Amino acid sequence: MIVRQALFEGAIHPGREAEFGDYVETALLPLWRRFPGAREVRVLREIERDAGMPEVAMVLSMTFDDRRALAAALDSPIRFESREVTKGLLALFDGRVRHHVFDLAHDAAPTPDPAG
Repeated sequence: MIVRQALFEGAIHPGREAEFGDYVETALLPLWRRFPGAREVRVLREIERDAGMPEVAMVLSMTFDDRRALAAALDSPIRFESREVTKGLLALFDGRVRHHVFDLAHDAAPTPDPAG
């Protein structure tokens, strides 16, 4: 499995946090869920970070079967449509967007309950 993440490193404009979240929910998430081959689409919002680390307003995480599926999604018309719509989100945000691609070495397994 391949995971592509977009890290929105920076800050949402003060007082526009709810608008940012609503924009993601109503304008972008429906588009991101339409990426061909996307097995999972997650939006993560930062609630805390280590001291001295840069703020990450949001992470978009998408999981694909393999690099070929990711390449097809990145070349699809819906990706280019979502890039245009993302411009509205960037108007609410100061920072940069970084993309990373990871190999998902192991699927998540339930964490054992220490109580027994």
